[in-house]
Amino acid sequence: MSVSDLIPSKHELLRAWFPLKEERHDLASTSLPKIKNGDVWWAAVGENVGIEINGKSAYFSRPVLVFKKLSRLGFLGLPLSTQNHRGSWYVNLDFQSKRVCVVLAQARVFSTARLYSRLGQLTEADMTKVVRGFRELYLGD
Repeated sequence: MSVSDLIPSKHELLRAWFPLKEERHDLASTSLPKIKNGDVWWAAVGENVGIEINGKSAYFSRPVLVFKKLSRLGFLGLPLSTQNHRGSWYVNLDFQSKRVCVVLAQARVFSTARLYSRLGQLTEADMTKVVRGFRELYLGD
């Protein structure tokens, strides 16, 4: 048996994600967490397609920044990574004594039903850095 035999295939990961996605979908009709801009939450991001960022662990989750609350049902979110990245697609900052990277290029609308544990809130200074990076990437400012 080789190491590659121990690593789940993309199709196995997608099959494992689907029951969790159904569970999260069912939560959308029940009580949803209250969010505000600048919050960082563990979110069930899922197993995604192509270059889309995936969640990790059995919960297919990762920290996500609430960049812009759209309603009580959803928000524009920016996934976080602990890998160091450089370039206009990323903003590196310290969050809770850890170096994290806000992945601007993976901005997307999330349902609040994907959220399950609040980690904290970015400082106003860090949120300003993220907004500046987002504007530069998407608006060319």
